[in-house]
Amino acid sequence: MAEERVYNVLFLCTHNSARSVMAECLLNREGRGRFRAFSAGSQPSGRINPSVRDLLERLAFPTATLRSKTWDEFATPDAPAMDFVFTVCDNAAGEVCPVWPGHPVTAHWGFPDPSSAQGTDAEKAAFTADVFRQIERRIQAFVSLPIAALDRLALQRTLNDMARMAGDGA
Repeated sequence: MAEERVYNVLFLCTHNSARSVMAECLLNREGRGRFRAFSAGSQPSGRINPSVRDLLERLAFPTATLRSKTWDEFATPDAPAMDFVFTVCDNAAGEVCPVWPGHPVTAHWGFPDPSSAQGTDAEKAAFTADVFRQIERRIQAFVSLPIAALDRLALQRTLNDMARMAGDGA
């Protein structure tokens, strides 16, 4: 039996502190063996949002190696070639991204920003958990796609349609 290809996926958000980090962790867990996920930002904050880190730790995601990093790390010749690049915040979607080697399939999947949550720590945690669930549903739909069976145009159309998925709040 032929070994299935592993797809590299990069999630981008301006500060690489919340949504892109959650998407990276989720895809690495949900798509283990089929996908390898990374995250980065155009203007990294230098830290992971504390509510996001707390949530990921409570859900037993590995967090020791998570860091807020620039997308420039993934635009170098020695960086892993990306098959997919997703922006997960509206600001990053509007920015001029680097030219990614290999011409990956791209899509914008906007989600609310946990860093903008207001209120008590419990309210911020609840908001972060809701955004996490939205991202989780999108990731689950993505990993269920028959990627190898879709041509590039059909895949692009499907990923764009996923950005308008009902019920995930995005």
